[in-house]
Amino acid sequence: MGLDWSQKNMNEFISIQSSKRNLLFTPGPVNVEESVRKAIAREDICHREKDFERLLLSIENKILQLFEIKQKDNYRAVVITGSGTSANESILSSVVGDKKLLIVSNGEFGERLLEISNIYNKNTFHLSFPWGELLDERAIEKYVLENKIEVVAMVHHETSSGMLNPLKSLGSIFKSLNVKFIVDCVSSAGAEPINLEANHIAFCSSSSSKAIGSYPGLSFVVGKKSEFEELKKIPAKTVYLNLYKFYRFITEFTQTPNTPAVPLFYALEQTLANILIEGALNRYNSLLTKANLLRKGMTTLGLHFLIAQQNMCSILTTVKIPSHVAVKELRLLLAKKSIIIYEGKGCFKNKVFQVGNIGDLSFEDINYFLISLKEVLQSLAIKPSIVKIENKKRDLLLSY
Repeated sequence: MGLDWSQKNMNEFISIQSSKRNLLFTPGPVNVEESVRKAIAREDICHREKDFERLLLSIENKILQLFEIKQKDNYRAVVITGSGTSANESILSSVVGDKKLLIVSNGEFGERLLEISNIYNKNTFHLSFPWGELLDERAIEKYVLENKIEVVAMVHHETSSGMLNPLKSLGSIFKSLNVKFIVDCVSSAGAEPINLEANHIAFCSSSSSKAIGSYPGLSFVVGKKSEFEELKKIPAKTVYLNLYKFYRFITEFTQTPNTPAVPLFYALEQTLANILIEGALNRYNSLLTKANLLRKGMTTLGLHFLIAQQNMCSILTTVKIPSHVAVKELRLLLAKKSIIIYEGKGCFKNKVFQVGNIGDLSFEDINYFLISLKEVLQSLAIKPSIVKIENKKRDLLLSY
């Protein structure tokens, strides 16, 4: 039996979160490093002066390094003040024109791409696979050929399940078919190795939070210069999120077309610098080590995962909730220990919880999480027997 999720419970939950430093075991937002926390409070500058132009170029250069782009003259990165969804909307509203676009989905965020595309593109097609299941690459190839698809968009890391979808094999297929490949890397960039050149990716999106580890509120699009240049031929469908306008402003003026969230730019530059100092591959290995420690620990507690570990990203584990546990109750009890986790979404709601391992989380934090989770699960395991006793007492009273 779960807790009565009343306003009293909600107030208690909010009180717990506000009174202590939370450990965010989520796929984002994250606990930021101290250097990033300090960066956001740097001196005020005008975004139309040289100081900001230098900051913007520094960020762009670091983003291209993050994606291990060797031919930097062939790629550009633009930064948008808005969450990762704004970067996706910028791409999908600007790139397609009248071409046939296929959205491939196997989770909530693939379906969000579809929701966006349906607004902007009349020739939107959808190939849907069950949430948490592998993409069928042969079925995708067949669908593209039969429907003469010209552009394909998909999510790399489908956060709703933790599934890491393939880039290399699909990129190779789309290259052979001369199909433009768009990838949502919102929650994978900064964690998983992503090679735009080798995987035939025309445009990809990401955000400042998630695996990159900064504050939420910024997103960016990385793409081939030749693909950006093609956008000038496509009539604009939006003003603020017009991708070609962002490209033109950075190439012609070293600027953003609209007022940027300057403090967030400082924080993003700092977290990108931290990643590059550590090394992208070293960071990936560190995240994977943390993920494996969490997975081993949760397996030891008798928990089971939604998908096979070989299909998971290095930053998130989706765990099946035990039958006697309510997710909201589990979250509340962990929050009392300053630990924040995610609930499942869509068809996974009340069936799973999610544990992230990104941001400023140490190995000590992971150990504390596992100890706390064990204590909470043990306390919930004895709760049904207590409830039965209370019900029996009530029935006895009612019989008199």
